[in-house]
Amino acid sequence: MSTAAATIRIGPLSDFLSHTRFLLTLRHNLDQSLYKSLILFRLSDESNGTGQIYCMESACPHLGADLSHADIEEITDDHDQSSLVAVCPWHRYDFDLVTGHSQTGMRACTYTCDLRSGANVKDNGELKDIWIGSPEPVNGGWQLVEKRPVSEDFTVSSQKSIALPAADNTQSSAIAAEPQVEPVVPENNPPRTLIDWAVLILNTSSPKLKVERTRHAVHLFRTGKIKSIGHNSPNIQRPPDIPPRADSVRTVDPAKSGKRGKGGSQKSRIAMLHALANIEQWAIDLAWDIIARFGPQHPELPMAFYSDFSKVALDESKHFSLLSQRLEELGSHYGALTVHAGLWDSARETHHSLLARLAIIHLVHEARGLDVNPVTIARFKNAGDLESTRVLNIIHHDEVTHVTAGHRWFTWLCARQELEPVSAFRSAVQTHFWGALKGPFNVEDRARAGLSPAFYENLQGQTAVLAAVQQASAAPRSESPLITDGATELPTIRRPGEAGSASVPPPGGLSFEADKERINQMVPEEGRPATEIGYSLP
Repeated sequence: MSTAAATIRIGPLSDFLSHTRFLLTLRHNLDQSLYKSLILFRLSDESNGTGQIYCMESACPHLGADLSHADIEEITDDHDQSSLVAVCPWHRYDFDLVTGHSQTGMRACTYTCDLRSGANVKDNGELKDIWIGSPEPVNGGWQLVEKRPVSEDFTVSSQKSIALPAADNTQSSAIAAEPQVEPVVPENNPPRTLIDWAVLILNTSSPKLKVERTRHAVHLFRTGKIKSIGHNSPNIQRPPDIPPRADSVRTVDPAKSGKRGKGGSQKSRIAMLHALANIEQWAIDLAWDIIARFGPQHPELPMAFYSDFSKVALDESKHFSLLSQRLEELGSHYGALTVHAGLWDSARETHHSLLARLAIIHLVHEARGLDVNPVTIARFKNAGDLESTRVLNIIHHDEVTHVTAGHRWFTWLCARQELEPVSAFRSAVQTHFWGALKGPFNVEDRARAGLSPAFYENLQGQTAVLAAVQQASAAPRSESPLITDGATELPTIRRPGEAGSASVPPPGGLSFEADKERINQMVPEEGRPATEIGYSLP
């Protein structure tokens, strides 16, 4: 337990009354590669009682299991002294909420909690803020970068919380009408490990079933019913090269996905929401793919990595459900319009490297979403569509935490490989991304996620892209990657200047994903390719 005098303000007490448990993510002010994941328990409805708020690290010191769903029990020692303990759902290790001591001899790191007079919130006539003891190192201080409730399981019934649609009720009539021949848990060879579940979900084509299986798998993982990641399994399953899609969802080339307008009409807003729902389906797959693909390659990854990205998968399933329900409320449904798999190009480009995957998916694509989302939200608000605005605000808030997760594990890998994070990120973009990272940037939300301007300002991917587009009209292009028997032949990507490096972008050369930003590489009627590449809002 930290005994340092330094403390951190977590926020007004009133912000913690909706749920009884909150996960807190802290980042060090000086060394931004240092993160701490804590859990705050509030065991009393009394708003003025300091003895019922506890804080400890969220990972069990035994094997790093998530303590967010730990049972809270009261035990009595030989001297009839009672204390409250958190019992790990994985192996039933217990830890005192005050001292961190366990009957097993292990010890969890706990932090002092205090209610102090504040300046922002009034509660029963008093001003109250929650403060906790600072983790080590104290020098430089820590900042709170994320505060989120621990699922609806710990909602206070008297408090109003976000009403999330059930997976069964959020799909459109067209998709809901599809016969669901598969149960959530397969009858034959049910998944036993987290990677088993990840591969199963990746191979699930039904949008509805993908959401249901994601929710079920994350619940099993958080409650200790999945006790193995599975990266050491002798029969480990390989994730698919391209996750399948339902027959009822029409997939087209990104260039043929059409314009979506600016949200001024309901038709335009439906098109934009449908495009975002498609992104969320692929985002679910990307979260599971990073677990299934890189878990076996990186046995050193701690349990917190899997907790973070299973949480990302759950968030994306929530986003899809909210968007699907909103489409239905507007008289449409998911699958009514065409979709494309443009975002998966980034997954294929980075299939070989966890560092590259984190950089391109989470610190380029998702970070760009932070730039674009406020403009999209403003369009819906200006059109008077307040319910869609509410949904998009929920999604945007969650996306900040996803970029934070990407930054956390990108910097963690850099530390292990003795790489400087900014240089490593810029190198990854220059190698695996085509075109420039263009503003305007949402500097505030990027900073909240850990990205300083040094990461993204004045940064270009492959600098030969314009010349390559010009050459493409005169030189034959290589064919698209072949997909046969489930195996994908990916093009060889070399760093600029290496022997054999090509001046023409490989098939699927990366640009910002076409639904949040459209690559304006249009071919005019006369057949000549454009030579200018830029970005426009959907």
